[in-house]
Amino acid sequence: MTYYAFLKGINLGKRTIRMTVLKDEFEKLGFGNIRTFIASGNVVFESSLKADSIKVKIEKALKYKFSFDVIVFIRNQREMEKIISGYPFSNIKGDKDYKISVGFLSEKPGKAAIKELESFSTESEIMKVKGDTFYHLTKGKFSDSMVFKKNLPEKILKVVCTIRNLNTVNKILTI
Repeated sequence: MTYYAFLKGINLGKRTIRMTVLKDEFEKLGFGNIRTFIASGNVVFESSLKADSIKVKIEKALKYKFSFDVIVFIRNQREMEKIISGYPFSNIKGDKDYKISVGFLSEKPGKAAIKELESFSTESEIMKVKGDTFYHLTKGKFSDSMVFKKNLPEKILKVVCTIRNLNTVNKILTI
């Protein structure tokens, strides 16, 4: 089965992992057909294992190799296709003027937390949660958004989140 691994918080400061080294580590773990995409920790690979065991296996290996914790989010092909097809903002006029991001959540948050997070949406910044996926639109720079400045998904939803640009998510499906 094809899997997608999204690593949180690598290649920031001293938490550096070169993609060639990351690919080598995935090969050592017995995964096949490994491809990486940009240096933010995106890996596509094949495995017959279940997602939960893959996550644990990768996190342990990376902790041993690099001496710091790396949180890994695993999605399979069907889940990735559902993330793209479930894009909730196609009816928003002018959505091409926004920066569009997808957040991978460590688990499905509670309904009350989702409602609270989505209540922070404004005309220039819109947030939506579907299952274990966070969708975000913002006008202007992502670094100026409430999501980036205040880390709202993690603070309000009480889950771990890593965010990728929608273009990256679309592109990784084609590599």
